[in-house]
Amino acid sequence: MLDVRRLRVLREVAQQGSFSAAGEALGYTQPAVSQQIAALERETGSTLVERNARGVRLTDAGRALVEHADGILARLAAAEQELEAIAGLRGGRLRLASFPTAGATLLPLAIAEFSRRHPAVELSLVEAEPEEAIPQLKAGELDVALVFEYAGLRPSDRGLDRADVELVHLIDDPMHLALPPDHPLARRRTVKLQDFADELWVQGDCTGSCGQMHIAACQAAGFTPRVGFETNDYNVVQGLVAAGVAVSLIAELAMTNLREDVVVRPLGRQAPIRHVWAATLSNGYRSPAVEAMLELLQDAAREYAERGRGRLVAA
Repeated sequence: MLDVRRLRVLREVAQQGSFSAAGEALGYTQPAVSQQIAALERETGSTLVERNARGVRLTDAGRALVEHADGILARLAAAEQELEAIAGLRGGRLRLASFPTAGATLLPLAIAEFSRRHPAVELSLVEAEPEEAIPQLKAGELDVALVFEYAGLRPSDRGLDRADVELVHLIDDPMHLALPPDHPLARRRTVKLQDFADELWVQGDCTGSCGQMHIAACQAAGFTPRVGFETNDYNVVQGLVAAGVAVSLIAELAMTNLREDVVVRPLGRQAPIRHVWAATLSNGYRSPAVEAMLELLQDAAREYAERGRGRLVAA
């Protein structure tokens, strides 16, 4: 393996025409330059410099090596400049993932501000549920993933693998009861889950954390829900509720595009809560771009909490 510092010395000798002039340019003594060239000749197994009374002259091997050295040193300089740019948020990339409701509420605010401050950083975003995003994060395919887990569920039911993952808390997202406008309880300011024990429910996949949360919340209220429909799409949930065929739990983050023909009511202390986090690798290097995005995500969560809540007004 050739020593880059010695290549730089050889190039300087070629440019200056003598060991002493090269030493002055590099801040070395003349003997130190001579030692570096001798060591490089031993590494290459070739005579690189011929010494005479008028100075030094490169051999054919020396000239060939200097030509390569120019390219190598130029690439190294470019790499150093790129690393400095990334460190200064003047370049690089940031790969994000989010589940849909956070991707529609918290993330756009953070992305907009990040792009305004650091326009040279390339951003990308994919939609992924936590059970999909965490493996991608661990595989090095993502830098930051927005994930969630439900409070009160057993660790085996939460669906969030925390091993080697660092979580930055963003917001607690309460669930509300969604029901048709003509439902007998739609005019109440607050409702209780047990009041809907005889209703038909639409909920998330029973094998996932959303479905497990739904069942656990109803069972804590004293009944097992009659699940007639399963979907992980809140638009489908709202459609079924609006049609009057089911009631459901709906996350507050999903209420930014709430239909006019759906009524939501708070559940008070019965409300299931999902904790929303920004996930990064705990044992990995955090780039300045990641640090900046985490800060902006926390700002976006605070802004949402200040502006977005309080939209539930009894009809």
